[in-house]
Amino acid sequence: MKTLLILCFSLLLQFAHSQNATDAIIEGEIDATLEAWHRAASDADFDTYFGLMTTDSYFLGTDATENWQYDEFKAYAKPHFDKGKAWSFSALERNIFTHTGEETVWFDEHLDTQMGICRGSGVMKKVGEQWKIAHYVLSIAVPNENVATLTAIKKEWDSLQMQKMRAQN
Repeated sequence: MKTLLILCFSLLLQFAHSQNATDAIIEGEIDATLEAWHRAASDADFDTYFGLMTTDSYFLGTDATENWQYDEFKAYAKPHFDKGKAWSFSALERNIFTHTGEETVWFDEHLDTQMGICRGSGVMKKVGEQWKIAHYVLSIAVPNENVATLTAIKKEWDSLQMQKMRAQN
């Protein structure tokens, strides 16, 4: 009986180690994909950038009106890429959340951008053998002590935008 318990415990440890190794591999793939995606924007490599997104993806930008499906985002971004440099984001830190055996992961990241520190978060899914971005949200990180000033600056715009949004629903 003692031998059987030791064998079961040993198998459990091996399984746990295998799960951790698999998660680490997935996290490495996700990290590499996000780095390539950000680099493609900086290099104005339109095909690579959009090739790393699913064709049913969404991109939510920092402006409340920027809620784009894949084709809409491509149309918005094309003139920026055509100028030879779209935008340049580099990760300051990144968290990747996996669930072993799943074909979907989620992440968040702090970014160094031309807008200062921004936060990106999203969902990626496995398409064939490649991880692709299915949903991405970009937001400007605002220090809490500046929120009142920022809210005052955008109060009129927000009011008008909220009226439009309510009218659409």
